[in-house]
Amino acid sequence: KLIMAVVSLWILLVIFTVRTVGESSQYCIIGAGPGGLQIGYFFHREGRNYTVFERNSTAGSFFLHYPRHRTLISINKRHTGSTNKEFNFRHDWNSLITHNQSLQMKYYSKKYFPHADDYVRYLQDFASGMNIHYNTEITSVDKLRDGSFHLLDQKSNSHHCKVLVISTGVWVPNVPQDLKGVEHTVGYESVSVNPEDFEGKVVLILGRGNSGFETAANIVGNTAYIHMAARSRLKQAYQTHYVGDIRAVNNELIDTYQLKSLDGQVEIDSSNYAIERRDGKLYIKTLFEVEDRTSQHPYDCIIRCLGFTFDFSIFNDSVKPLTHSSYAKYPRMSAKYEAENVPNMFFAGTVTHSLDYRKAAGGFIHGFRYTAQALSRHLEWRYHGMPWPSVVLPISDLLDHLVKRINEASGPYQMFGVLADFVLIRGDGTIVYLEEVPIDAMGTFKEMTGHEIGSFILWNFEYGEGYSGPGEDVLRRDRAIGDPLIADQSNFLHPVLYFYSSPHGDSLKSYHHIVENFLTDWTDRKDHILPLRRFLESVFEVDLTNYFAEDCFEFILLHGTDIPPSCQQHYLQGYGLSDDVVEVEGYADSSNACSSHI
Repeated sequence: KLIMAVVSLWILLVIFTVRTVGESSQYCIIGAGPGGLQIGYFFHREGRNYTVFERNSTAGSFFLHYPRHRTLISINKRHTGSTNKEFNFRHDWNSLITHNQSLQMKYYSKKYFPHADDYVRYLQDFASGMNIHYNTEITSVDKLRDGSFHLLDQKSNSHHCKVLVISTGVWVPNVPQDLKGVEHTVGYESVSVNPEDFEGKVVLILGRGNSGFETAANIVGNTAYIHMAARSRLKQAYQTHYVGDIRAVNNELIDTYQLKSLDGQVEIDSSNYAIERRDGKLYIKTLFEVEDRTSQHPYDCIIRCLGFTFDFSIFNDSVKPLTHSSYAKYPRMSAKYEAENVPNMFFAGTVTHSLDYRKAAGGFIHGFRYTAQALSRHLEWRYHGMPWPSVVLPISDLLDHLVKRINEASGPYQMFGVLADFVLIRGDGTIVYLEEVPIDAMGTFKEMTGHEIGSFILWNFEYGEGYSGPGEDVLRRDRAIGDPLIADQSNFLHPVLYFYSSPHGDSLKSYHHIVENFLTDWTDRKDHILPLRRFLESVFEVDLTNYFAEDCFEFILLHGTDIPPSCQQHYLQGYGLSDDVVEVEGYADSSNACSSHI
């Protein structure tokens, strides 16, 4: 009996150990939303040992509930007039980066603003084949003595990994604790989406972001009137060029307010008022008024639409990320997407908007798909010794390469002012070209990419200074600049190149704006390409004209080896133009042509 008891105890211990220890991976990803799936895709493609933990039974479960009224505000532009995949990706705000051409949102919905259910279906297909543990909610994150992470799920199972990627998004409803009477409100997360429930009612909506205006648009035809309140002024996306501000598709209540149809907008800070219930009605009482002076306008319902915050609750104190000093709903992280106070803990998805909040699209799918790619490339270098992907080009080929990237690249286009292409200048007449590197990582470039850096050029997209902002007249008659001589006064999104002698200190030597273009087409020989070539010539201090074979031959006869780069790197290598060249209006056509004579 004693032996049987010992054996039974041993079996129980084995079962308990198997259950609690769980599996160990190099990479753990918490969250199977778009951000988690995107970084998971890159791990999967590279054959890395990874596990994705998803608390619900399907990928993209956030979109099963949000947006509440089921219409996305991320555009699904199926036609651009171009067949170039990279260019078209600039205008596809929903698809993730993948080699599978069938996984594009345009094949899941024909609507310009798709239904959220279609997006869930898309994400489910994208997740197929990935190592995802569904119905596994990570409830605790800690670190062991060896520096690895220990995760505990809702069933007390343990999971271990060396590198942790947090991709849980910002999903916790923001309920201001300083708002007295907040218990009398109903949140966006649970408010009825049936307009008939608001028939004839007077409604106050706290918050004037897209969720607030989305809610108002759903019920405006049923209510007596709606008031909307927030502490800051209205910010409309078409004025600020920030996609997170109020989108035109949701702004009906601005019209009804300005056209005097009873609906109203007001600025008030939640710390300055309280909500009271009297006789079945709700009243707003400003705290600086005397006790018996309350609002003369009672409300039947007050809806709280105050956004969401990051969930800090799953982290034990030793690994709890710092809160962003300016935007408390985000954790603080470095330009490498790593928690500032927790080594080997990284972030992917909408939470990386901590680095570009109200600047670019990093909080949205069409932005964070590129930051997830940047994170993947950094991790490949940091943990596997694989430097950031690059190409080596002779300087005579740089102009053509830049023109192609400027006219096609989607990453810098969506993450303007945040991601840039870097041109690393070497002393042998060649350059190293890296795509879509975080600009803020410039000072730690070797750590970020694995590439040595000296003098370099970077280019990114920018709006004109002072053009965007709340209340700015972005539709004024003189909004567009067409003269390349004053390209630096361009207002709309346009390419800007910077030449640095070093990534450190005050090392900016020169810069060049390419004049804005209505169709984002920067291929005009006179307005775009020639000024860009002149800038490159000033940087490299060489003639970057592409010469014909007879010109190169004449240079050699007259100057020996002191000839332009195009002759050195093409003609002397046997790539000169053949005798049957047909020249039309300054362009050359030949099966052996290396380039046009520009």
